[in-house]
Amino acid sequence: MSRKHHHLKGAEVSCCVKYALFGFNIIFWLLGAAFLAIGLWAWAEKGVLSNLSSITDLGGFDPVWLFIVVGGVMFVLGFAGCIGALRENTSLLKFFSVFLGLIFFLELTAGILAFVFKDWIKDQLNFFINNNVKAYRDDIDLQNLIDFAQEYWSCCGAHGPDDWNQNIYFNCTELNPSRERCGVPFSCCVKDPAEDVINTQCGYDVRLQLELDRQKYISTKGCVGQFEKWLQDNLIIVAGIFVGIALLQIFGICLAQNLVSDVKAVKANW
Repeated sequence: MSRKHHHLKGAEVSCCVKYALFGFNIIFWLLGAAFLAIGLWAWAEKGVLSNLSSITDLGGFDPVWLFIVVGGVMFVLGFAGCIGALRENTSLLKFFSVFLGLIFFLELTAGILAFVFKDWIKDQLNFFINNNVKAYRDDIDLQNLIDFAQEYWSCCGAHGPDDWNQNIYFNCTELNPSRERCGVPFSCCVKDPAEDVINTQCGYDVRLQLELDRQKYISTKGCVGQFEKWLQDNLIIVAGIFVGIALLQIFGICLAQNLVSDVKAVKANW
């Protein structure tokens, strides 16, 4: 009898593991809820929620999708992890660890494929940027994303300023009535430190000038090349961020599996 009582006493759920997993997931869940809220608010502001068919109307990439998808995944995972840990529900804990493991595996696979097929990735990035250049004026969020990228990396277009010829507002055809004809967005312009107010018309008619003259006013390097250079210069930081994310995922999986083992051990002694 005493041996049986000792065995029962030995099998218990670790409070440290349980509440560490709960704390880990409550942060995850709240971040997911915040991302979802931002995404839904952005869509509401653009009238997408009142007209869902407009989701497919945008020719380029809608950055709000990042908030919706990432927020949705984080929200579901965080919810499963929180409730699973709090209620010691093995089904939710297994769902959490398997789903998180699947995401980790997909990230690892994507990283390996990106390294092996670098040229293909470069071509896809070029296609992605050019496709969004065409849709620059179609969506304010996409416009802000392109402007941020061009300002941050001091670039213009995928391979150069002439890529903006693909946009109906900036192309140089004689039939184009736009005042922005043969120009580029202000985010391509070389910033004047003396200017406090952004000159949004600085890119007007700049592509009518010769290549050497353009360099005085706008960045002439393409964003694909500049992004590549940025990756090489910040390789350790980027790798560190990805390793950090991977370690967090492995930590979460280990916590969930430990809690599942503890719960099963306790149930086995009932």
